[in-house]
Amino acid sequence: MIDIGGRALHWNVSGEGTPTVVLDAGIAASSLSWALVVRQVAEFAAVATYDRAGFGWSDPALHRCTALDSARDLALLLDRVDIPGPLVLVGHSFGGLVARIFQQLSPERVAGLVLVDPICRELWRGPGEQRRRMLARGVMLSKRGEFLARAGVVKVALKLLLSGSHAIPKVLARASAGRGAGVAERLTGEVRKMPREVWPAVAAHWSEARCFHAMADALENLPLSVTQLDETRSLGDLPISVLSAASASPAELREHAHDAELSTCGEHVVTPGSGHWLQLDAPGAVVEAIRNVRARTAGRM
Repeated sequence: MIDIGGRALHWNVSGEGTPTVVLDAGIAASSLSWALVVRQVAEFAAVATYDRAGFGWSDPALHRCTALDSARDLALLLDRVDIPGPLVLVGHSFGGLVARIFQQLSPERVAGLVLVDPICRELWRGPGEQRRRMLARGVMLSKRGEFLARAGVVKVALKLLLSGSHAIPKVLARASAGRGAGVAERLTGEVRKMPREVWPAVAAHWSEARCFHAMADALENLPLSVTQLDETRSLGDLPISVLSAASASPAELREHAHDAELSTCGEHVVTPGSGHWLQLDAPGAVVEAIRNVRARTAGRM
């Protein structure tokens, strides 16, 4: 736990070698979502995971959970840990946006980027009525989840789900207008792709109200977060790999390809057979992208 000024963020490093690889999770995920990737990357590089404020083991935020706030937190964290820079930043989904904004703030600290099915900014910049309703529903379910976590219901539900039971407590489904149970089952399906030994920690984190509070805040601020990136900014010759899920929409594929083209050393790869949680569906593809980007940083270090 690293103190960044009155609160602490969770930080963990495995392996050796420069440049260090730093992994940033999706909007509602923790460092544990990288479990399958960390093991392989640690064989050839120093690889660090951390939890953004409010998620995993980290203390709650004292600010809004926008991508810019998270990038500033990461800068504070890196100021306090003893690792050589510049770094290779790897971000999944919302974490990809945080990585881009961090590079925008401190380009000298970033040697390369790997964006893993990054969030599509076009879809959330001035969202239409359907997406506004989707966000509002996500915020509502997160706030109800916060209440249910405080009441101890989430802990029981997650224990049942991870044991393979579909007997979700009726109070959970009732409190979320029937939607919360389905969301919980989908998320638990992703958790089951992680190594079994991390399941109890994931369940313990999501049994705490602060994680739901952080998720509600991040979702509520998502339309603001996607405007915090300077869309006119070139990435020069920065090595960058953008990985798209096979399930990505045409709008997502278009933006991913565009982002890769911002650099003369950019590549865009669509990963067969993968969903949005690409690091769980195809961890080898993520590891290979990290290896390739690190190799291309040699002339920039």
